[in-house]
Amino acid sequence: MHPFSIGIKTFKYITPLFPIKSHSLHFSNLCARKTPSNPSLLAEKLAYSLDWCQDIHSLKKLHACTIIQGLGTNTFLGSKLLNAYAFLGLLTESRSVFIGINNGNFSLLNSVFVGYFKAGEFHEVLRVYLYFKQRKIVVHGSAFTFSLKSCIQLCRLELGKAIHVDVLKFGLNTDRFVGSSLIGFYSMYEDMVDARKVFDEITERDIVAYTSLITGYTQTGDHHAAYKAFAVVQRMRDDNLEPNRVTLVMLLQAASKLRLLNYGELIHAYAIRRGINCFDEVFKTSLMDMYMKCGAPHKATVVFSQISTKSTACWNVLIDGHLKSCQPFEALNLFSLMAQDDHEFDLITLANGVRSCANLGLLRVGKSIHGYMFRTGVQLDVVTNTALIDMYSKCNNCGKATEIFDAMKNKDVISFNVMMAGYLQNGYACEAIKLFHNMRRSGLTENEATVLTIVSAFSDLKNIRQGRSIHGYVITHGFESKTDIANQIMYLYVKCDYIDYARQVFDQIKHKDLVSWTSMMRGYENLGHANEVITLFYKMMNLEKQPNPDLVTLTCLLQAFSRLGCLKQIKEIHCHVIRLLMENEITIMNSLLTNYSKCGMYKTSRDLFGQMGTKCIASWNTMIAASGMHGDCFGALELINGMKKENIVPDEVTFMSALSSCSHAGLIEEGLNLFKMMKEEYGLVPGEEHYGCVVDLLGRAGQLKDAFDFLKCVPPTQSGSALGALVAACRVHGNNEMGEGLGRWLLDLDPENSSSYGLVSNLYAERERWNEAAHIRATAKQRGLKTTAGFSLIEIDR
Repeated sequence: MHPFSIGIKTFKYITPLFPIKSHSLHFSNLCARKTPSNPSLLAEKLAYSLDWCQDIHSLKKLHACTIIQGLGTNTFLGSKLLNAYAFLGLLTESRSVFIGINNGNFSLLNSVFVGYFKAGEFHEVLRVYLYFKQRKIVVHGSAFTFSLKSCIQLCRLELGKAIHVDVLKFGLNTDRFVGSSLIGFYSMYEDMVDARKVFDEITERDIVAYTSLITGYTQTGDHHAAYKAFAVVQRMRDDNLEPNRVTLVMLLQAASKLRLLNYGELIHAYAIRRGINCFDEVFKTSLMDMYMKCGAPHKATVVFSQISTKSTACWNVLIDGHLKSCQPFEALNLFSLMAQDDHEFDLITLANGVRSCANLGLLRVGKSIHGYMFRTGVQLDVVTNTALIDMYSKCNNCGKATEIFDAMKNKDVISFNVMMAGYLQNGYACEAIKLFHNMRRSGLTENEATVLTIVSAFSDLKNIRQGRSIHGYVITHGFESKTDIANQIMYLYVKCDYIDYARQVFDQIKHKDLVSWTSMMRGYENLGHANEVITLFYKMMNLEKQPNPDLVTLTCLLQAFSRLGCLKQIKEIHCHVIRLLMENEITIMNSLLTNYSKCGMYKTSRDLFGQMGTKCIASWNTMIAASGMHGDCFGALELINGMKKENIVPDEVTFMSALSSCSHAGLIEEGLNLFKMMKEEYGLVPGEEHYGCVVDLLGRAGQLKDAFDFLKCVPPTQSGSALGALVAACRVHGNNEMGEGLGRWLLDLDPENSSSYGLVSNLYAERERWNEAAHIRATAKQRGLKTTAGFSLIEIDR
């Protein structure tokens, strides 16, 4: 920090002891003297006054005083004046001071660069450097050091390289200070090859040079480079240099990036053994961050508990770590504890609190945090606003998210991505696409996340023309090599039922991951191409570096084998699940239940259901449906009673399967009791399928009048299925008069359903009323309706 800035900051705490008036009198007394009795003493007093100077008026008064007293060319005072003017942003006055005292003094030149850099005037540092270079003024090593640091701040790559050339001309490439700055410069641009060359040219390497190289390897985007940071430490130890606190902090970051918990623990133990300021806040914070990222949150909590005075930064690291570890509840709990202890919130804390609410879907708590921001008048930055947009979007309040987004002044690509994802989550794919075009018009460049979101939006629209256009956009903008984006493009074609296009994209992916294979397999499965699913799976398993199938892959494969009736292969997958100890994975177990029952292995399915330790509502529904499929109606009713005993609340699917089972078994009383239980005991609203099942139940038993009376109570919008079931029952039981009347009603209710025309036509045909039957079929043909032919698959060899 600049000496002058220290004086400014200290001044406000000691003002009561040294009133401003006394300094004003001191300034007046100094300026009142005609000739200095002791020039050195007067210069010291003026320098002291410059250190305390806090405003432009006083500074100019002191400057005038130095000129009056004949000290205008004093290098010591001049450097202080120059820095003071620079700190207050008066570059014109600062330059004039420099011109007045410039005598080639190295300490003065050093002061110029140091002063301007610490004042944040990086452009001025480079201007002065170029001024010296044009006039061929020899500069000290610090000029190169601070000029290179200014290039880093201003991202001036070419100028930095030109300064490196000057460093070589002056033979300062072996200097450890200049070399460290060059290492930092090249590390900024992730050019670790040149950074390493600069390091090797330094003759007397110190801890700063080594730490600069370690920092470069750690902060580069290449994960493999982080390993080299540990190799540099070993070389440093060979040169009899021990890591300091800064070195250890960088090594902790390298361990965090590589998720090397054992390395992080060794660094922690080394710091304790060497007594390297383990209570330093930066070190403790880095240590906590390392433990969180390496999957040891309990150790991070222990470090956190050892900190006597916990800063906001420490809380932030712990909260953010839990969020990144998919533990939003623990993160929100820490946020609450922080509030209870009256710790000060910064923008990072508030953003983390909002993110926790977003992941948990806690709209009310998120609103309260937003209200706190509003009440305290916090000036929200892009990160916090983006977190609020994400929270409101995930809590199904897209309107409020849009309001916050529209009010943002400085939007970045991440905020656009989050808003587009919010639209997509809430079913507004068209709005997401419009926002994408707005982002492009604003001059922002899309990233990989943007493209993924926009491709997902086109997938939801299922418009092949727009889908192909976005595919072309992906190719022209160089994103086709990204595996994640290629997978999403493939999924787009699958959703649009263009499986051949999807396969072309799949074949062109160079680095296929498990998602690539599984997406293609699911595409074939959805279209009924079971053989292709199995072929792809075996092809994947024959790869040299085969990905391990996950639950989604195995479930898709089970469905394909079930479709083909391949019981042997289903059993093989079951054995594979047992070997991998995946028997507690409910998704795969439910799939096994379904596929065993579809292949006629009802008893095996029941036994497997009884062995399951953890069951969800889908498990019970699957088993009830299997019972009905195999005519075990009493088994289905027994399962519903079992759900009651285990306090599992049935849903609409449960009653749908049970009612269908009762209908096929002819259990009228049990079926009607189930329908009553559904409405009265569980408060579920029956749907069209439930009404259809009850009518079918009564119709199959020949109680056509009761079925017709029940049909009258069905809401008109949900009577289509029930009406069709009753028409079919009239045909079976020979009540053609009622059937014809209901048939006309059915055609008026659902004129676009081809099966309705077939049902009524068959009704007329059975009474040999061929003209009416032909007329019904002709009407269906005129409307462009087609019936789907049925087919069955029979396994020849199991």
